[in-house]
Amino acid sequence: MAAPTRTAPPTAPAPPSPPRGGRWIDDWRPEDPQFWESTGKRVARRNLFFSVFSEHVGFSVWSLWSVLVLFLPEPVFGIDPAGKFLLTTLPTALGAFVRLPYTFAVATFGGRNWTIVSAALLLVPTVATAVVLEPGVSYSTLLVVSCLAGVGGGNFASSMANINAFYPDRLKGWALGLNAGGGNLGVPVVQLVGLLVLATAGAEHPRVVLLVYVPLIVVAAVGAALLMDNLTTARNQPRAMREATREPHTYVMAFLYIGTFGSFIGFGFAFGQVLQNQFAADFATPLAAASLTWLGPLLGSLVRPLGGSLADRFGGARITFWTFIAMAAGAAVVFTASRVGSLPLFVVGFVLLFVLSGVGNGSTYKMIPAVFRTQAQQAVAAGGDPAAADRHALRMSGALIGIAGAVGAFGGVLVNLAFRQSFLTTGSGDAAYLVFIGFYAVCVLVTWAVYLRPTSRMAGV
Repeated sequence: MAAPTRTAPPTAPAPPSPPRGGRWIDDWRPEDPQFWESTGKRVARRNLFFSVFSEHVGFSVWSLWSVLVLFLPEPVFGIDPAGKFLLTTLPTALGAFVRLPYTFAVATFGGRNWTIVSAALLLVPTVATAVVLEPGVSYSTLLVVSCLAGVGGGNFASSMANINAFYPDRLKGWALGLNAGGGNLGVPVVQLVGLLVLATAGAEHPRVVLLVYVPLIVVAAVGAALLMDNLTTARNQPRAMREATREPHTYVMAFLYIGTFGSFIGFGFAFGQVLQNQFAADFATPLAAASLTWLGPLLGSLVRPLGGSLADRFGGARITFWTFIAMAAGAAVVFTASRVGSLPLFVVGFVLLFVLSGVGNGSTYKMIPAVFRTQAQQAVAAGGDPAAADRHALRMSGALIGIAGAVGAFGGVLVNLAFRQSFLTTGSGDAAYLVFIGFYAVCVLVTWAVYLRPTSRMAGV
């Protein structure tokens, strides 16, 4: 007689992983309307507020040298215009480089935990610069401490990856735009602080600028520790970044972000020096240059949430397309003003570039989750699992935000190098302006071909 067949008991579900300590949230369903209204919205807004504040201080530290170079008169410090452009290029480069590991850090350590660490790290360049910045310091020492300020640029990537996980898809454009715009405001704010110091204490006291930011850094770290949260749903997914490097849209979006954010941060770092070099008679003193440098970054930061909201309503690709057309026109205005020597027209053209780059920053970041949401919808339509498609979209969006943020920041390096080379070879920025016009034209073509062409699978992103 054959032995009876035994049916194996059903396998019990794996127990949930033990909590890792700290303020971790395991149940997070922003796409569920009931959960969002009852719980999610309040928690997300609290985290968004402190994320914006920490990122804002990070941007200020990152762009410190756009202000400090105005405190370095050539007769006293012996640094020529090309040398000053290098002092603003190095922090831009380091800020771009650290954005990739900062993106990973959110998923590895938690958004709250990494915000504490990244905020505290801002003390390193701030204190180091305060110690060494005085007449007689070697140029190589200034290069080292200016480079350290680049850690402030990493805060953007970690902050954006963190907030991307907190908000539902329908609000990502607004939330990411507000988060980035509030952070970008750090650029004009530090320039206004520099202007105030120049007008009161004088060009001999650059340390006052640094001392203003030490308590703000402490507030950012302590506030994150007390009131922010970590999401277990944002834990690092193996191979996410590797998957993103095999995704063609990664390279397209990174290229477009060079044109928007790269322009914003590059112009923000270089504008004061460009004014002093190209209109020397009008800006003979650091105070005169500082009186205008803050205006463009301020307006560009304020309109970034508008770019995200417009993208939510009309589509990110459409807003990005028209923004690049307008940016090419703005660069043409700057070129014309430079050729005829018109300072008012020059300032108007640059302010337009700042504003348009701010709008484009918001619209391009809205495009990133929209690309993967579209792919998820296509996968579900083909018979795929909706939950798996959503998880893949979130994972890829976070990875691409990190990559695009890093590559886009390198655009700021290219802007400063273009200005440096243009002034070295021609004595003006005209060659750089022509390069910018050509680049924006290429961005227009790429946006249309990949995301707006009627036969594209991504049409309407």
